[in-house]
Amino acid sequence: MEIRFNIFRFDPEHDKDPYYRSYTVSAEPFERILDCLNRIKWEQDGTLSYRMSCAHGVCGSDAMKINGRCALACQKLVKDYLGEEVLVEPLPTFRVLKDLIVDLTPFFERVEWIRPFLIGSHPPEHERIQSPEDRKKMGESIRCILCACCVGACPVSNENEKYLGPAPLVQAFRRIFDTRDEDRQERLKQLDYPDGVWGCVNYFECTRVCPKEIPVTKEINTIKREIKAPM
Repeated sequence: MEIRFNIFRFDPEHDKDPYYRSYTVSAEPFERILDCLNRIKWEQDGTLSYRMSCAHGVCGSDAMKINGRCALACQKLVKDYLGEEVLVEPLPTFRVLKDLIVDLTPFFERVEWIRPFLIGSHPPEHERIQSPEDRKKMGESIRCILCACCVGACPVSNENEKYLGPAPLVQAFRRIFDTRDEDRQERLKQLDYPDGVWGCVNYFECTRVCPKEIPVTKEINTIKREIKAPM
């Protein structure tokens, strides 16, 4: 079967404005959108640029906007788009470097700012033990692969460049509720500002697009409740 793609193209070194180019490829229903993009690049247009690595929904590198929805190209199947043209665009919010590749530097800077690592007074002599009950407190946040789909889909992130963003807040949630971390209160204080956790106004778009099905909005609201809780 044949499937038609309309793909966003833009090379800032040569193009004055972005444009779209159409391609038609043969594909089976259970092939992935990423397979089709590879076929386009390898067989039709070697100038097409996008990111990919593991191709199995683990690295998060092939995040893009597919028919208006932020997703991983390696997780979306051809059968989900039968009978329609597939519109492929870069993640919103971020500056386009070339075609479907965006500059994620600001995203990773914000993740780094929330200190995505355990904080302790001194290195332990042995491994840090955690019970199954304590592990559950971190919820699904440990599944985050930092693909940035949630940020691309977030209306607040698209309107307010100062907003910390859903993925960094999920990373903060993971450490706040990790019983092995010793800086819980400081982490909560760090997020307690208008463009931090309070920037979220519950659009739920981050939760809808998360390829790992993390309840992002719920976790952000849990942080808010922890900040409001009496000491």
